[in-house]
Amino acid sequence: MSTTALSLDPTLLRARLDKARAAAAAVGVDALVIAPGTDLAYLLGATGSSFERLSCLVVTPSDAVLVVPKLEAPGYADAPTDALGVRVATWVDGEDPYALVAGLLGEAGQVAVGDVLPALHVLALRDALPGARQVPAGPVIGELRMRKDAAEVDALRKAGAAIDRVHARMGEWLRAGRTEREVGADIAAAIVEEGHVSAEFVIVGSGPNGASPHHDLSDRVIESGDVVVVDIGGPIAEGYNSDSTRTYAVGEPRDADVRETYAVLQRAQAAAVEFIRPGVTAEQVDAVGREIIADAGFGEFFIHRTGHGIGLDVHEHPYIVAGNPLVLEEGMAFSVEPGIYQPGRWGARIEDIVVVTADGVEPVNTRPHDLVALPA
Repeated sequence: MSTTALSLDPTLLRARLDKARAAAAAVGVDALVIAPGTDLAYLLGATGSSFERLSCLVVTPSDAVLVVPKLEAPGYADAPTDALGVRVATWVDGEDPYALVAGLLGEAGQVAVGDVLPALHVLALRDALPGARQVPAGPVIGELRMRKDAAEVDALRKAGAAIDRVHARMGEWLRAGRTEREVGADIAAAIVEEGHVSAEFVIVGSGPNGASPHHDLSDRVIESGDVVVVDIGGPIAEGYNSDSTRTYAVGEPRDADVRETYAVLQRAQAAAVEFIRPGVTAEQVDAVGREIIADAGFGEFFIHRTGHGIGLDVHEHPYIVAGNPLVLEEGMAFSVEPGIYQPGRWGARIEDIVVVTADGVEPVNTRPHDLVALPA
């Protein structure tokens, strides 16, 4: 099974482990059982993997142990376990890894289990720890991951600049006569060329397909006059992701209302970004842009939240959505991406990743927000 090691400073990772212990203690959690994935990457600098064989990082107030099948242990060779004071405990087929974890946890009364740990492991751990109450680890680790440190912000800046370079090259590929799939393949290659490890997603929504926010790629042939939504992103070597959307026109837009409607979207996105600062709430940010779109008569066509957090996952906390009273703090990073989608006709979205600063906000994407008209 594949394990990816990230370019992260061991000193930084050790501080995160200490913060995780403190955060767990603050909510009465005696131990953390962290599943392979981005939570593990956040604490250990390696993603890991787990299927029918149990792998997990067990964190207690005084210890941290990576429990891993012996045949998969070489995949963690690049993880800085020694520098972090993390012991490695291996097991082989025929042994009981759940009893091994139970032995590490002792008399723990409340154990926070990783959100993405498969059910077959969660249930087996429940049987091995009958006296322990299991709760999700997400609220504990998520509270830490939601507030980016300086190194994480730097990584997001790097990712943002890399995806901006891809958008700057859109005229190389996006033109009439090509299919969305053909354009998407070229974009995916450029995402890697411009500094990403891989292309996590490529959306090319042309004409009526642009009215579907999560359209992927299709064999539709792009036509002159089409409005095209291009939403792209991926991880860089540090593991942090980019995510940016721009809307393009292939030649002069076919529909007469495109430019006027797009201007409403542009005002809404700019107003939402300008409003962001420490002390305002996630739902207030959502309301700012949504009100502008609704007042212009397009409220029914803005059909998703204004934004999502980003970091080691493309989508993580905080979510910028109605009903979320979370007070924004310095270091929180998320997208601001209002959209207007007219079914059967066309759609448009503008998306930047932003970071809350001490007294305002810093966008990490700097490409122009205008509707970009490319040669047909």
